[in-house]
Amino acid sequence: MQINPYLVFAGTCREAFTFYAEVLGGQIVAMSTHADMPPGEEGHGPEMADKVLHAMLMVDGNAIMGSDAPASMYEMPQGSMVTLTVDTEKDAERIYAAFMPEAQVMMELQETFWASRFAMLRDRFGTQWMISCSKPLS
Repeated sequence: MQINPYLVFAGTCREAFTFYAEVLGGQIVAMSTHADMPPGEEGHGPEMADKVLHAMLMVDGNAIMGSDAPASMYEMPQGSMVTLTVDTEKDAERIYAAFMPEAQVMMELQETFWASRFAMLRDRFGTQWMISCSKPLS
């Protein structure tokens, strides 16, 4: 079984996934638009033709998927976060810096009792993230 986040955007999926691929060192392995749908299957009108119907980003064997939603169906994500668990403090700091300055910070990158680096933020696309680097085992 795999459990993968599926992110929904208000027309910025392509931009978001391009950014995520760059920051996270991943590869976009699928990206189709509403215009790619077979004739007769289009359901959201011509304004959605160039918007992403489905995207998949692979990062270290993990998939993040997403799409664009029509404005009438889009709601800003809340109540969940995508967690990035990184191996080094340097990785945590690099990723955190890449999201700045356009992110809404909920918790600055810092040491906590459970992590050597931890942060929570909402990026410019509306996705909420946790960045976590565990403390070394003693």
